[in-house]
Parts: sequence; C-alpha cells; structure tokens
Amino acid sequence: MPESGQSTQGHISDAGPASDPSPPAAPPAPPGPSAPVAPVAVGAGAARRAGLVVTLVLGGLTALPPLSMDMYLPALPAVTDSLHAPAATVQLTLTACLAGMALGQLVVGPMSDKWGRRGPLLAGMLVYVVATAICAFAPTVDMLIAFRLLQGLAGAAGIVIARAMVRDLYDGVEMARFFSTLMLISGVAPVIAPLIGGQVLRITDWRGIFVVLTGVGVLLTLVVVKWLGETLPVEKRHSGGVVEALRTMRGLLADRVFTGYVLTGGLAFAALFAYISASPFVVQEIYGASPQTFSLLFGINSVGLIAVGQINGKLLVGRVSLDKALGLGLAVIALAATALLLLTSGVFGEVGLVPVAAGLFVLMSAMGLAMPNTNALALMRTPHAAGSASALIGTSSFLIGAIASPLVGIAGEGTAMPMAVVQTACATGAVACFVLLCRPWRGRAEAV
Repeated sequence: MPESGQSTQGHISDAGPASDPSPPAAPPAPPGPSAPVAPVAVGAGAARRAGLVVTLVLGGLTALPPLSMDMYLPALPAVTDSLHAPAATVQLTLTACLAGMALGQLVVGPMSDKWGRRGPLLAGMLVYVVATAICAFAPTVDMLIAFRLLQGLAGAAGIVIARAMVRDLYDGVEMARFFSTLMLISGVAPVIAPLIGGQVLRITDWRGIFVVLTGVGVLLTLVVVKWLGETLPVEKRHSGGVVEALRTMRGLLADRVFTGYVLTGGLAFAALFAYISASPFVVQEIYGASPQTFSLLFGINSVGLIAVGQINGKLLVGRVSLDKALGLGLAVIALAATALLLLTSGVFGEVGLVPVAAGLFVLMSAMGLAMPNTNALALMRTPHAAGSASALIGTSSFLIGAIASPLVGIAGEGTAMPMAVVQTACATGAVACFVLLCRPWRGRAEAV
C-alpha cells in the first residue's frame, strides 16, 4: 500500500510512526515574480506536458557534467601530443574539472537559496559556455587546466540546482520517483559520452570536442531560458551572505540523520567511482578483454543501473518505505563487493572474466536503489535549505569518490583485488552510516 504522510515544512524529528511523506496532489507550480516563461499548467494534459519538459531539462542539466568529463577521455593522448605536455600534466585537466564540480556546488547551492534557482543557474550556464569555448582554443596546457577548473565550477550549477528544484517541486515518494526518472536520462550520459567523443575525433581534433560541448551548453541555456521557471518563491529565500550560508550548512550537518544519508550516499557513490576508475584496466589488462568487450560490459552495467532505477521509481516507491528500498540496495552492493573481493583474492582459485563481470553488474545495478533514495531521504529533511543541502550531498559524493578512486591501483597492475577492497570498504561504510546514523528502524515523524 502506498505510504501516507504530509509535506515537509521543517526539520524532521526522530519520533512517531515510520512513514515517508505522501506525494502532493500535484506538483506546485513554479512561483515567484521572476517566474518565466513556462506558464502555470492548468489541467491534466498541460500538467503532463509541463512535467515532461521539466524532467527533460533537469535531466539535461545533470547529464552535462558527465558529458564534459567523459567526452574528453578519448582525446587525452591527442592533447598530450598537441600541447607537448607530459601525460601526468594533461591528466590534471580531468582532476581540475572534477574538483571544480565538487567545490562549485558549495558555492552555487547557498546562492540558489538566497537568490532563487533560475538566476544562479543561468549565470552558471553562461560561465560554462564561455569557459568551454576558451578550452577549445587554449594554447597551453596550463590555460586548459585553468579553464577546465572554471568549466567544472560553472557546470556544478546544473547538478546542484537541478536537485534543489526537484526538492522545491516534489516531496516524499514523488521526489524519489522523480530522482529515478532523472537517473534514466543522466545515466545514459556516461555511456554515450566516450562514444560521441570518439566519433568527433574522427572528423576533427580534440578541440572539436570542446566546440561540441560549447554548442550543448548554448542549447541547454536557451532551453532553460525558454522552459524552466523559478521554483523557489521569494518568501522562502534566505537572506544573508557567506556567514549565513556557512551557518546553514553547519545546521544541516548537525542533523545526525541528514548527515547519515549524505555519508551513506557518498560512500555508495565512491564504490561506483572505484568501478569507473578501475574497470578499464581490470577488464582489458588483467582479464584480457578487447576494448569492444569492455565497452559492451560497461554499457550493460549502465543499463542495469538505469533499469533498477526505473524499477525503484515505478514499482517499489510508494509500496515499500524509502528506507527499506535503500537498505535493500545497500545490502546487495555490500554482498556484491564481498563476492568480488573473494573472487579476486584467489579464494576460489583462478577465475575468469565472466564471474567478475557478473559481480560488477550486480553491484552497479544495485546503485539504482541506493542513489535516488539517499538523495530523496536527505532532501526530505531540508525543505528550508534545499540548495545548501543539495550542495553538501553533491560535494561529499565527489570528494569521497575522488579519494577512493586512486586507491584502486595501489597494488600495481597485476591484480583486481584493490578495486574489490575499496568497493567492499565503501559498501561496508555506507551500511554502517545507514544503520548507526540514520537508524531506519526508528520512525520519523515530520514537524510542521
């Protein structure tokens, strides 16, 4: 049976019956004096059309950063030759973009709580377009690194504000469903981005990839101007500057359950990062698969993640509690990581690619339960500061993932065990945070 509850209007306390809030009768129309262009939907047909447009736009915004990272991957050797730079220095162009995406969320999230979602989003998109265009013409690797950092900082606006807009528009199980739908869109980006980058390199050089990304940024900016309205009314915005923003974030982190969901999601995401960092080497170098086989397996795993995300949104959410769905996902991730550790450590002797690939598929697919539900459960506690909360969720995921990723190669090139060790440690940490900090068995009633 669908769960019942009420809309979140303040901090959530650890008392009362366990339930997730029920969805509102209809998503609130984007209010505010700067509300744009998309008219307030009237009638079921108009509501469906407006909802589809918002879904596609927010999905595009969350897909832009993965496109910015992964389209560029096939071009790294070409950049090394073109700019006469060491490979290690060129790798910093990836690090700079990732660091920008992590830190930019801490800046843009509180800005969106103060000035609304639409203005900071458009500013971020404009800076993204300019920075990406400059990357296309960068004469030196140092300039490329600097503007990749700026590109990441600006691109973070799309991630953090899209998540905050979902919190503005939806609550409870409807929010979890919407995050699962976003995963369908944004989850495709890492799969197709390297393929698009490879095709672009067939007709032009590495600079052409940044030209394409500039065009994508311009198109998304125009779509935001045309179709995406303001979702945070003036009366719900926060006044104050940096000090107020830091105070708000400190208050959010003081909420044990919110922090528990943030750490749970960040550690689960780190297990995913470990897979992304290590899988090309593990599949191709250790188990001898061809690049085509690796691409096929990577695509299958991504499809598994997307499919389970849709099962979560369409079948589980509203029938079981979000905490139960999240707990199931974490349990499967932990079991899959443990199985991979046993397989790669030689407990069962020499194993081939098939059982390892199966373990990775199960682990990746279970992310479709963990990721949307941790986002929803964390944001359900923070209607008063969705932008700052979204920033903390995103930044923690990127930073924990960035710390975990280099550890997968710590034991050299002859074993896949470090990947499995990192994944098992992250999965175990995620389960521990969920149990010890979120304490899902204790019902949480909302204070209105």
